[in-house]
Amino acid sequence: MNKSQLVEALAKAENLTIKTAEDVVNTFFREMEKSLTNDSRIEVRGLGSFKIKKYDSYNGRNPKTGRIIKVDGKKLPFFKVGRDLKERVDNIE
Repeated sequence: MNKSQLVEALAKAENLTIKTAEDVVNTFFREMEKSLTNDSRIEVRGLGSFKIKKYDSYNGRNPKTGRIIKVDGKKLPFFKVGRDLKERVDNIE
């Protein structure tokens, strides 16, 4: 499911206009983004949690040349699936 399909599903399920459903979805994702950029954790019970993982810099290798290069540290969003969702997905036949 992509974002436009989510908007359509929300509009249909809640009898909303596409514009209203799009505003709701955009607000939801914008608030998630704000929270993650402020290093906050997001937890959606039954689904999972999002957090920012910090990775230190390290020496890597350029696969084309084999030369050693320095890879800068970085922060990346990470999703950890919740137990309920994990069990529901595992029981799909």
